[in-house]
This record gives sequence, C-alpha cells and structure tokens, in this order.
Amino acid sequence: MARQTTPMLSGWGRLSRPGKEVFSEDLKALSQNAVLSRGLGRSYGDSALPPPGHLEVATTTLADRILSFDETSGILRAEAGLSLREMNRLFLPRRWFTPVTPGTQDVTLGGMVAADIHGKNHHVEGTFGRHVRAILLRVADGRLIECSPSQEPELFWASVGGMGLTGHILEVAFQMLAITSPWIYEARETVPDIETLAAALKDAAPDWPFTVGWLDCLGKGRGILVRGRWAEAKKAPSDPPPPLSAVTVPFELPNWVLNRWSMRVFNIMTYYVQGSSSGKIVHPETFFYPLDKVRHWNRIYGRRGFIQYQCVLPWAGGPDAPQRFLDVLGEQRAAAFLCVVKDCAEEGQGMLSFPLPGISIALDLAVDARTQTLVDRLNETVLALGGRVYLAKDAFTREEHFRGMEPRLDAWLDVRKRWDPELRIKSAQSVRMLGDSA
Repeated sequence: MARQTTPMLSGWGRLSRPGKEVFSEDLKALSQNAVLSRGLGRSYGDSALPPPGHLEVATTTLADRILSFDETSGILRAEAGLSLREMNRLFLPRRWFTPVTPGTQDVTLGGMVAADIHGKNHHVEGTFGRHVRAILLRVADGRLIECSPSQEPELFWASVGGMGLTGHILEVAFQMLAITSPWIYEARETVPDIETLAAALKDAAPDWPFTVGWLDCLGKGRGILVRGRWAEAKKAPSDPPPPLSAVTVPFELPNWVLNRWSMRVFNIMTYYVQGSSSGKIVHPETFFYPLDKVRHWNRIYGRRGFIQYQCVLPWAGGPDAPQRFLDVLGEQRAAAFLCVVKDCAEEGQGMLSFPLPGISIALDLAVDARTQTLVDRLNETVLALGGRVYLAKDAFTREEHFRGMEPRLDAWLDVRKRWDPELRIKSAQSVRMLGDSA
C-alpha cells in the first residue's frame, strides 16, 4: 500500500511548509473560500504560504487577462495573475512600462500590490501603490469590493502593502509610464565603502531616475554604483529589445558549493568585470533583472535554502548607520552572497508599505543553525536605528521585533479586523509575526 505524503510548498527562499496550490482561470470562484491567494511564489519567506492547519492556497497565475488599456491615459486594468514578464513583452515595444519594477519580472500584478513593491527609481516614482487607481477585492465575508483612494480608501491603503491579508486581490487598475525608448542608458562607477556608496546614491538621485548599489560584504567593503535612465529614441537601437535567453541551474547544488571562499571569488569577479563604465546602451532586462538570466538560481543554495534579509535604515540614523548594520555580519561570522543597496525617498501611503526616507540594504544569506540568532541581532540593530524590515522578504523576524519597528501596525490591524473580524484570510507569516491563530 502506497504511503500518502503531505504536499509541500515554499517561497523563493526554498523554505518548505505543508501546502498545495489550487489553480483556476476564474479568480472570483477560486477565492470564494480560500485562506490566502498566491502568485508566482517569488516572495522569499512565508508570506505566500498557508497557515498551519490549512493546505490549499488560491494561485492566481491562470487568471492573467488584460481587461482594458487606454492609450491616451496609460491606464491598464488586468487580472491579478498577469505577470510583469508578460506586461513587458506586450508593452515595452509600444514604449510603455510599469512605473515601478522590482528586481525580477517573474511577479504577478496582484503580488506587486500586496507587497507594494519598490525599485531603483523609488526616489522619483515612490512605490507601486502610488500609481494604483483601483483594486477589486474579495473580502473575507465573500463580497466583491472595488476600492480606490476615493472609494473605501482605508481598505485600499490597508491592501496596498498588506501582503494579501485584507482580501483576495482579483483585479488591478494602474497608471503605466510612457517611455522615450525601450532601451536603458547605463553608467557605473566603483566606490570604496558603504558610506561613499550611500552618499553617491543621494548625489545621483537628482539626475538619474534609476540608481542602485552593489556591495562586497566579504572583501574590502567596496562596491559599485549603477545609474540609469531611459535612452533617447535617436540614440537607441531602432528595434525593440528581444527577450534574452537564460541558463538554468538544473538541480540543487550541494551545500558546500556556496561557501565564504566561493562567495569571495564571485565578489572579486563582480567588482572587476562589472565595475566602472562611462555610459552605454543596455538591454532593459540586463539592467532591471540581472538574476532572471539564471532560471532557478535559488537552487545554488541547495536543500538548506536561504533568506533575503532586507531592511531600510532612516537617514536620521546618521552616516555610519549602514556600516553599524553591516558590522553585525562580521560579529556573527555571517557570509552574504549578495548585498544590494538602494536609496529610498518618501514613505508610501500604504499602511504597511516598506520604504521610508533612508537607505535600503538587502542581503542574501544561506540558512543554517545560526540564522535565527543572526536575524535577531540584525533586527535589534535595525530597531535601534529606527528602521524596519520588508515583509515580502522576511522568514525569521519575531513578532515583538516587528511590532517594535512598525508604529502603523495597530491602525492597520484595526482596518483588517473591520473587514475580517474572524481573521479568515491569513498566512504562515501572519501567524508567525502578527499572532494570528493557526
């Protein structure tokens, strides 16, 4: 007799929990009794995993129809399962682009709202929620509610960045951005340390709509500042950029492959190969989504999985705040394979939106027996500096730490409970971080 096994589900960090995806092209029917909705599973931790005691989540990816697009206003309305990759395929050649993009195009429109994504242009365009005009939600009692900044505004702003916990996102209308060409003009320069990189990001902001930094956390602390803007039509190739091919990591690599030595070699190569460049035209996928060139790149971390710890540290913490945060890695003897730094501007209007004026630091860290201790120490430092963590990336933050970071939490919880008094919609993350019952 065959033994029954419990199906398992994971986020991009490959930390598995009991779970099963249920698919349908009819999101209104699919969401009727679902505990949670999920897109392409690119949140790193447990925000798109079902809570203990529930196996099924409603996966939106088959509901990906474009419902309308106004060429005059640039307003696009689509189902929540539409992927950013598909939007780029359809609209980039027509010189339209999403106003805000994360570091991968393998995300859904619903996920972009739920996480209130930010990107390399946060200092110009803010978070994605600023550009959302309306959301169709199925709330916990089964009703379909159209909300916007003027219609049920509290529910709208609680849902923007609310990690799907205020209702199932079924449709989204948002403002697309008209662009001069579908190519990017990019310039790079090397910097000696995190303080110089943070200052360079701020200095570049008035002249460059896209900025990001890379930092070597294992070597000498040096980094690379990357700046970009949409290329002028007369200087860009006349043909639209073709989709780039990608290589695939075919299987889980052994845990020993990714170690301090191999990470150090990778960082040295990155610094010298991708260092300074006075300026050139590059493919938008190369600029916005460099890791998408490697399919299933999360397999390099092996069976143990990994986390991406992302926080934002306010400028008020002082110029040495980023270094004080990174010093914790040395104290804990932790190795970050990747460190990405961004400049953040105004706080988003979403009640739990992540960015605030300051510097964002994202670290990729392999999971091991010391991970919880490391995250605790990082969180204590972030708390002391007045910062907070990004829910779309989190997998280990304790409830008390998140509450200490988030003064807006009680107001958000009040709105959530008004629409879902029994807390029927929840996730593994909400059980862990918000005290929801399992």
